Amino acid sequence: MKEESQFQKQLETEGFEHAYVWQDGPDTHYPDHEHAGLTAHIILDGEMTLTLNGKSQTFRANERCDVPAGAVHSARMGPRGCRYLVGEE
Repeated sequence: MKEESQFQKQLETEGFEHAYVWQDGPDTHYPDHEHAGLTAHIILDGEMTLTLNGKSQTFRANERCDVPAGAVHSARMGPRGCRYLVGEE
C-alpha cells in the first residue's frame, strides 16, 4: 500500500500542477459539474461513488479515478465520508 506522500509524488511526476488532500463528511453529494482540466482523485480513506457518462462506480482506499476535462459528473461520499488526494492540471 502506498503512502500519501508517494501518491502525491506520483501526481507531480504525471504533471499535475496542484495536488492537495480534501475531506468530505458522510454522504456529501456534489451534483453534476465539470472541471476545466483533467482531475485525479486518489482515495485515502472512506469511499466515493462517481457518476460519469451515466455509469456509477465506487472507489475505496488506494483506488484512483480520473475525470477528463469538461466531463459532466457527480459524486457521492460514503457513510463514513471520504478523504482523498486531488490532482489538478
